Amino acid sequence: MIGRIRDEAEAAVSCRGAAGRSRFAAPARGGLAAMALLAAAFAATPASGQPAMPSAAPAASAAPVASASNGTGDPGGWWRGSDTRWNGWLQVDAAYAWPVSGRFTNLRTQGELSGQGNWGTGLKWKLSARAHYDAAYDLSDHYPPSVKRDQRAEIGLHEAYVDFSRGDWEFRLGKQNIVWGEMVGLFVADVVSAKDMRGFILPEFDQIRIPQWAARAEWFAGDSHLELLWVPFPEVDDIGQPGAEFFPTPLRYDGLGFEVIGEKKPSGKLSNSGVGLRASTLVAGWDLTAFVYRAPDTQPAFHRSLRAEPTGAPTVVYQARNDRVTRLGGTLSKDFDGIVAKAEVVYTDGRSFNQLELDAGTGVVELDTIDWAASIDATPAERWRINAQFYQRAFLDHDSRIGLDHRENGASLLVSHELAPNVDAEMLALTSLNRSDRLVRAMLTWMRGPNVRIRGGIDVFHGHPLGMFGRFADNDRVWAEYRYSF
Repeated sequence: MIGRIRDEAEAAVSCRGAAGRSRFAAPARGGLAAMALLAAAFAATPASGQPAMPSAAPAASAAPVASASNGTGDPGGWWRGSDTRWNGWLQVDAAYAWPVSGRFTNLRTQGELSGQGNWGTGLKWKLSARAHYDAAYDLSDHYPPSVKRDQRAEIGLHEAYVDFSRGDWEFRLGKQNIVWGEMVGLFVADVVSAKDMRGFILPEFDQIRIPQWAARAEWFAGDSHLELLWVPFPEVDDIGQPGAEFFPTPLRYDGLGFEVIGEKKPSGKLSNSGVGLRASTLVAGWDLTAFVYRAPDTQPAFHRSLRAEPTGAPTVVYQARNDRVTRLGGTLSKDFDGIVAKAEVVYTDGRSFNQLELDAGTGVVELDTIDWAASIDATPAERWRINAQFYQRAFLDHDSRIGLDHRENGASLLVSHELAPNVDAEMLALTSLNRSDRLVRAMLTWMRGPNVRIRGGIDVFHGHPLGMFGRFADNDRVWAEYRYSF
């Protein structure tokens, strides 16, 4: 999130891209078919030993399966045999904008169905789909038709991949989540994941992250790990449509027209592929990683132009675009007897930022940045948890025209307390240290048995109208959700 906090602060600097939803675009279908054929070719050859699920991908190993045979002699029964597991969740949530707007912004039912199994010869698979319907867009005429079409209802593929091993190498091919960094409420080293930002940073991260079509190879030796990654058709952030609750509306100029046209997303040509390398090791209890990743930036910048009008003032026209960037970074973490220290740092070469001054150019400037964050996570007393973080974006070639300081600093604090068995209270605050701009979340969670979770809370935005959080000052809300897992 640090990338997002600093990209949007003050000057509507950078914004999030689209294309986040799971759609069967032609290149994606072709990519899946090619990956499946390659996996089948590997599976048809003798494997050396019994392969294991990749340890670096917990989502795939959450429900292990035992064998390739379904015990029925039916070769087509791979999807219903005893070696196949299906699970999922169903969630109903509501959010009411209060006290300013006085309307429901969410009346949503959503769910996921996920299955995984073993085809034999060391080949394992996972398949999941998600769907949602939000009645708030049928009950209100507040939103433009484009927003209703974009956010009212959706169904699509979420993850679809196969796993197999050869010697010390493990492979995953298909649509998958790739998580390279984990900070509380922040995306710093998590540079591969595209995000669904139509709900801002308020949903859970497993609902924000957009799986990527990718080929991943991992090598394990003792405490060391090497990962090679190819993303043939990179997804970019889904920022929604103008007029949506959390659309990152760019800067308006008094006396001039204003228009946001359709995004210019990266084309499907291979030159836009994402390629990455990540290495990690364990030294004296320190978990250390380093990585490099080159791909279109998941967060777009709004390129700007002036359009002359037959009568009256010209119109400022914006278009979100995702420029290709290179990122170098690393993470470290260590457990000091119950106190976990973490840090993440990323250098980005040539990210585009919006300029405040209105001129005849594109309205963006490319700057090199270093984003970093450090955190402490502790349990100071029984049933208490505290996480404190400091994060910063430093501009190596600062340009005052973007309206941001040479160093943009922020902090967050998470406090959680178990009030009673299965009942937790939590407060999360994120704030800029350069200006008035903050978000405060407070919630109660009740685990009503192993399969039912009930939550409710409030979200409060405050600050400068061009700030990351302050721009949504009219979007304070109260909310509740019910989730059943099966």
